[in-house]
Amino acid sequence: MWSNFLVPQDEEGRLGVAGGGQGGALAGIKAGRGQRRSQKMSDSQDGKIKLAFLVCLVGVTLTVLGVGTEFWVELSQPKDFGGNRTCHVAHYGLWKACVRTLWVADVDPDRASCGPAELPGESNCTYFKFFTSGENAVIFKKTTNKNLNLAATILALLSLTMMVMGSICIIMTLSKGVSFFLKPASFCFILSGILVLVSIVMFHQSVLALLASEHSVPLHHQLSWSVACVGSAGAILIFGGLLFVLLSFPLSLWHKCLPHKNSAS
Repeated sequence: MWSNFLVPQDEEGRLGVAGGGQGGALAGIKAGRGQRRSQKMSDSQDGKIKLAFLVCLVGVTLTVLGVGTEFWVELSQPKDFGGNRTCHVAHYGLWKACVRTLWVADVDPDRASCGPAELPGESNCTYFKFFTSGENAVIFKKTTNKNLNLAATILALLSLTMMVMGSICIIMTLSKGVSFFLKPASFCFILSGILVLVSIVMFHQSVLALLASEHSVPLHHQLSWSVACVGSAGAILIFGGLLFVLLSFPLSLWHKCLPHKNSAS
């Protein structure tokens, strides 16, 4: 009977060690949980990330609007070029071109060329064939440079791809509550903004190549509102990417760089 109550000394030592081991393991688990909690973003940090993401979404929306429309450039003939009561104006983007027939009476008398393209008239739109059969397009007897047009289109599509990747990184950051994906997101958005701006430069070069292909038909050209949307989107995306770069810095660095006013000097 007494053997049930008496525990040998070595067994007591082992029990003590086992109890100490269990207590250490529990302490380690609690410390790990506390460390993971400390790595979580605060509510203010989460709100700043959402605000910066909203800025980038504005740039994404403008990019989609500009890439999907065909008002990148407007080509207009002189009003009296054909000697008729009608004149012609063309506008095109990355995917298709449209030629509109306008009434000269609807054109502003102070305007020397036909247009603008928003005036009512008959329109004939065709998609570019260099995406399928590799053929150049002919607009007012002038031939497009398919290499420059394809380069501008590919850069715009790469920019949209980088925007999608950056958005995925921000969504993972907000869902997981960690700031690990902020730097990849900032890289994606900054690169997408740069690609959009380079796409505009390549498109402008393609327009100049189109005008230089044939000189018998005088044309007036001007970049239209789709380019304005895409250019604004590029600047907004770069700005949003820089915001994510700043938000990716640790809070301790911000406290060192921006000390509180009531702290001792």
